[in-house]
Amino acid sequence: MPTIDATELLNFATRLLTASHVPDDEAAIVAGSLVGANLRGHDSHGVMRIPFYLDGLKKGETRAGVKLTISKQTDTTIVADGHWGFGQPLMHDLTARLIEMATEHGTGVGTMIHASHVGRLGEYCQRAAEADMVSMMMVNTHGATRRVAPPGGKAPRLGTNPIAFGVPAEGGPLILDFGTCATAEGKVRVKRIAGETCPDGWLLDAEGRPTNDPNSLYADPPGTIRPLGGDQSYKGFGLALIVEIFSGALSGGVCAREVPINQLGNCVFMMVLDPEHLGGAARFGEQISSLVAFLRGCPTVEGVDEIQLPGDPERRILREREANGISFDPGNWQPLVDLSAQLGVAPPQEK
Repeated sequence: MPTIDATELLNFATRLLTASHVPDDEAAIVAGSLVGANLRGHDSHGVMRIPFYLDGLKKGETRAGVKLTISKQTDTTIVADGHWGFGQPLMHDLTARLIEMATEHGTGVGTMIHASHVGRLGEYCQRAAEADMVSMMMVNTHGATRRVAPPGGKAPRLGTNPIAFGVPAEGGPLILDFGTCATAEGKVRVKRIAGETCPDGWLLDAEGRPTNDPNSLYADPPGTIRPLGGDQSYKGFGLALIVEIFSGALSGGVCAREVPINQLGNCVFMMVLDPEHLGGAARFGEQISSLVAFLRGCPTVEGVDEIQLPGDPERRILREREANGISFDPGNWQPLVDLSAQLGVAPPQEK
């Protein structure tokens, strides 16, 4: 199992992208986002995505060197078009605009259509939190990929439809980032490539029966990922439906449909709020600090040493992987090695 130093992995990812004619500034942002996901334990949104990104670039489904354009704007709203550019640079641009808007007016609400995969949503909510803003973000699959069936159904109708929130807090922001189903599709893909089975509760086969086989999700007919909520999965599916509406419909983009009309990507909804314009930043900070302390002070059951809040697991894994490197199973590492040989890019040395 290869283990790669984070700096070496960042350099490697950047060189793979620039060797595929991605401009240097875009390559740096995309590589930084992907390695940042690996460093925080979200390998499904890490460098394993590069072969898929570059395949999209080769097919013309993803475009390099394009910039965000604003279709409509008010003091507190932005409607943007990404023109199928790399999602991470586009999303960082939109986030920066919304932070500036919220700083001046208290609120910044933005949508974006025609974006390639934007990556880990928590990355942008963290950026907002580091600017002392509260944020909410959600995306759909631009009507192109379905993975989740309604409760009682056996055919996919919605995507994994993630949603994320960010809150500035002393000791590190609270970042809640999750798909509205039992797992991210990328995590199923990681298991499939690695030749591993999925845990109980992730998947249903094409007949709606529980399965641990990741290949079932990609079969014909396909299986599905279970909505969040277990026996009360209507809650997770209902949340996924709202994400579909906010990101696909409010943006002027595309909602889920039987026959896709475009390639896979993301329609985006993001809201950024400045506490100073609401109840006041000082009061907000006092309440968050008090709440966090109250939660962390909860008595724990036997075997649990501490209460963890959103963002804590990522910070812990970040410290570990920055110190010890990032490990890959052979199945997910080999495609990157093969790609490096095709592009004439030397792979990084293992630790």
